[in-house]
Amino acid sequence: MDTPEGAGTFEVTDVADVADRLARTGYLCDDDLATVAFLALRMQRPLLLEGEPGTGKTALAEALAATLDVPLVRLQCYEGIDATQALYDWDFPRQVLHLRALEAVGRGGGEQALEEAEKDLYDERFLLARPVLTALQQSPAVLLVDEVDRADDEFEAFLLEVLSTYQVSIPELGTVRAVVPPVVVLTSNRTRELHDALKRRCLYHWIDHPGLDREVAIVRTRAPEVSAALAEQVVGVVQQLRHRGDLEKPPGVAETLDWATALHHLGATELDLESSARTLGALVKYREDADRVRQALDIMLRP
Repeated sequence: MDTPEGAGTFEVTDVADVADRLARTGYLCDDDLATVAFLALRMQRPLLLEGEPGTGKTALAEALAATLDVPLVRLQCYEGIDATQALYDWDFPRQVLHLRALEAVGRGGGEQALEEAEKDLYDERFLLARPVLTALQQSPAVLLVDEVDRADDEFEAFLLEVLSTYQVSIPELGTVRAVVPPVVVLTSNRTRELHDALKRRCLYHWIDHPGLDREVAIVRTRAPEVSAALAEQVVGVVQQLRHRGDLEKPPGVAETLDWATALHHLGATELDLESSARTLGALVKYREDADRVRQALDIMLRP
């Protein structure tokens, strides 16, 4: 299972090329983000994206995979995740069935036969590849390590080791090396600080919520059925709500898109108080936020 080493970079010419390719997938980014994405591709370095939920961190990884026409392999981090969930496991039920099949056909005959049967149990056909191993096997690929801040220090150390060599060792089968290192995107909502060692391995970028003009462009690109007037009004209100500072979870770009789309489905071409209040479930996810936003809309949209 020892895959040959290789070197190679994805064919992107410059920062403008990256921005243009991402835009063709519907992902509109600013120059700073396009630059760090370009450098991550050319330097073959992991890209660590931090920012508030809903700012487009995960969407960038999806857009990169679409742009490069390679598989997207996602590792969703959570509290308590360990290397086994990220690397591989053995398909125990199939191994048991295999043993029973050997018994059924009467395979036996001493210690040598027993050793052969044991080797058969750890054949590649019984290997369950998890996201990190899958990305190495399928390279070139985009490996998304999502919400890495939810994992613990031990898992960070494991990631650092893998990202330093782009290889893993499976005792029963050997070493798996990526022919071409996968494009690795790590995202964090910064619920805790990541260790400096992991940060040093990565190129870093903080993603802010987009400005007014770019968010309007995102809505018009991702939801072209929404009228221009409605898109501008929705984004204008969302931008004001984000700056209030009293919401449990300020709406991200995803919520902006959902709200604009929900209003469109209700037949709205411009923002009004009644339809806005009826569609708050697409914009905010806490009852307290819904109450605050309803009061704010009453002031913003009252004739």
